[in-house]
Order: sequence, then C-alpha cells, then structure tokens
Amino acid sequence: MSSRGNIAGNPVLIGAATVLVILVAVFLSYNANQGLPFVPSYKLTAEMPSAANLVRGNEVRIGGTRVGTVDSIGVERRDDGASIALLGLKMERSVDPLPIDSTLLIRPRSALGLKYVEIMRGTSDDGFADGDTIPLANATPDPVEFDEFTNMFDEETRAASQTNLKEFGDALAGRGASINQAIGAFRPLLEDIIPVAQNLASPETNLQRLIVELADAARIVAPAAESQAALFVNLDATFGALREVARPYIQESITEGPATLDAAIESFPVQRPFLANTEGLFRELQPGAASLATTAPSIAGALEVGTPTLRRYPPFNARLASLLDEVATFAEDPLVPRGIRRLTDTAQTLKPTLKYLAPAQLTCNYLSLWFRNVSSLLSEGDNNGTWQRFIIVAAPQGLNNEGGPSSAPANGGGVTENYLHTNPYPNSPGGGRTDECEAGNEPWLKGRQVIGNVPGNQGTKTSGQPGDE
Repeated sequence: MSSRGNIAGNPVLIGAATVLVILVAVFLSYNANQGLPFVPSYKLTAEMPSAANLVRGNEVRIGGTRVGTVDSIGVERRDDGASIALLGLKMERSVDPLPIDSTLLIRPRSALGLKYVEIMRGTSDDGFADGDTIPLANATPDPVEFDEFTNMFDEETRAASQTNLKEFGDALAGRGASINQAIGAFRPLLEDIIPVAQNLASPETNLQRLIVELADAARIVAPAAESQAALFVNLDATFGALREVARPYIQESITEGPATLDAAIESFPVQRPFLANTEGLFRELQPGAASLATTAPSIAGALEVGTPTLRRYPPFNARLASLLDEVATFAEDPLVPRGIRRLTDTAQTLKPTLKYLAPAQLTCNYLSLWFRNVSSLLSEGDNNGTWQRFIIVAAPQGLNNEGGPSSAPANGGGVTENYLHTNPYPNSPGGGRTDECEAGNEPWLKGRQVIGNVPGNQGTKTSGQPGDE
C-alpha cells in the first residue's frame, strides 16, 4: 500500500480527526450535566416556594447520590397573587416511579452558595408518572438559607455575645481553685450516678416510652406556648401586686383562717334554716321579679309621687306618738283580750249568716237599692213635710182573685189577667241557690199561673232594668 492512501501518513486528516474528537469531547462535557444524549430520562416538574439560588444543571440527589439534574427553572403566579418556582427535573430511569409522598428540599452544597435538590423518597405504592407535577405540599420542610441564619447575629446580638464572653471569661479567670474543687467533687457524683444510670438503662424503667410521651406532651402543648407565656407574664403582674399586700393583710388572713373556719363550722348548721327560708323566699319572689319588667314604670312613678309624701312623715309621726301611746295603754288593758275573744266568737257565729247574706248585697246590691227606693217614696209634699206616694192597685176580677179570701190559687176564672204570681223565696247568690238576682226582676208571664221561682235565669243585674225607676 502506498503512503498516499494511509491516513496516518496524511497530517491534514490526522489534524481534522483530532479536532473532531476534541469537539465531541467538549460537547459531551458541556452536556454532561443535562444528561448524555440518546439516554432515556425520567422527567418531573416540581412546585417549590422559591428557586433559592438554583441554576440549570444543579444536581438532584436521593440519599446523597446524584440521580439527575435541574433541567429548567420557571415561575408561576397563582390566583391569590403568590408566585412559586417550577423546577424541571431530569432524572435517571432507575428513579421511576417516584412515590407520591416523597418530599423535596433545596439544600446548600457548599458555603459558596452552590445548591442542589434533595429528594426524600417516600414509601407509597403510588408514584408520579413521567411528566407529572410534584405539588407544592411536598416541598417540606421550609429551607433555612445561610444568609437567614447569619442575619440573626445582628449588631445587638453580636454586642451581647461579646459582653457574655467577656463576663464569663472574667468570672472564670479568678476561679481556678474553685473549678479544681468542683472537678474533685465530680468523682463521688460520678460514683453515685452509676446506679442511677443503670436504673434508667433497665428495660423495666422504660425510659424510651417516657421520652416519647414527653415529646408527645410537648407537641400537644406547643400550640398553646404563646398563651402559656402570656399566662406567666400575667402571673408575674398578679404576684407583684400581691407582694404589696402580703404583709400584713394576706399574712393576717392566713393566720386568722383557722379560727374563721372553726366559727363557720359552728355557725353554718344554725344558719341552715335561715338559708333554706331565704331560698324559699327568693323562689316565691320570682313571679314578682318577672313582672317588674312591665310594672317598673308604674313603680317609678309611684316613687316619684311618694317622695314628697315621705318628707311629710316625720312631723306626722311626731303627732302620731300620743295616739300610739294611747293604743299601747289600750293594748295593755287586761280587759282588751277578753273583748277581742268575744269579737272573735261573734265573728265565728256570724260567719255562716254573712256567707249566706253577703252575696245578696255584694252581687245584687239589694240594700243600696232599698235605701234609694225608700227616698223616692217621699218625693211629694208641702212646706210642712212630704207624703208617702200611693196608688190604688185593684186585683183582677174573677174566681179566687187576689182581692180577698179564696179557696184556691187564681187560675183565670174567665178573666185573662186573673192568674196568681207569687215568689216568696226569690233566688239570690250564695247558700247553694241559683246564681241570679231574681227579686224585682221576675217577668210577668201572661195567661199562666206562677208560684215560686220564675223559669230561666234573670242574671245578676239589679239596676237599669225596665221599670226600675
């Protein structure tokens, strides 16, 4: 073979091949962070609260092992006005499928600001398909940036740290001997702590459960931490106020407490009937108290009217003193009780009679009407006096009429009006009789004989009836 057909013998071809190899190597090196070409990948989109100084090509790690790169970084504005970052993750096929309960966190790779995406793989049987979006809820916990950590050391904090370091140094500078004594005293402490530690390490002690329960208790009370802090602040204010009255007031109340309790033990049984009566009184006052809502204006008006009257009571009481003295003298007379007993007997004797007759006056008003009608009988006369007014009343003619003696009650006898009408015991309220005022209100029943009570109830109205005047 001639040298003209051999590539090794042609410098131009050798140089071109070398340049081609270098270009391919540079291309592969440049695209290594985005994955080698023609290699299948597993792509997901992750919603993150912030890109946190990420750049394209940053690593994606699971358990500290690189499994992919950040292929793209975008931003999305939500309906509530907040903006979130959208990270395009290009990962190896070995990761597919990523469990849906996996969490993401952007972490620093070095102090210079280089970042990477850390994925904490979940345990769910369901996974994200290629091209799915990992929701924002999986971006937890919230990352703490290095600058956020350093920002807490502001000027005041730095000055306070310097002061603490200086004061602690001054405190320890002259305490060498005391520190040596303390270290020497640690030996018996360590000897005594061995059995304590053995007891704590024993399975029967179950220290692990205690720690877990304490952690649960701390987790439960964590939401109330601010309220508890405010409680201690308020307690400090309260005890500060109590400190001002601790002596002698609170001290005396404590020292006098036993004697007070003894007196209460003795007096409360005696007070129990009074308290029971008071409870009954207030129970009976409840209806009256409920009606105060409507009667309060009337009571207020009565008090306004009664105030001037009450101012007149002192002079009236002074004038009433002599009368009360006479009443007291009368009450002390030994004959008065005997007279009161006689009045009581009289009232008891009259009680049945009054019970029978009282309705005749209280309901029918017969006594007042009698006096009114008597006065009208004497309405005519002259200068010497009045005469009793009278008219001739003639009984109807006929057999057994009311004009004279008869052998039977009038029953017409050929005369239409000749019928006997008599009611010797008219009905009046009380005594078991019909509840009506029948006397003077009986209707005249024509063409029939009526002896005794008129049929029907005449009511209890005794004034204003026809013919009443």
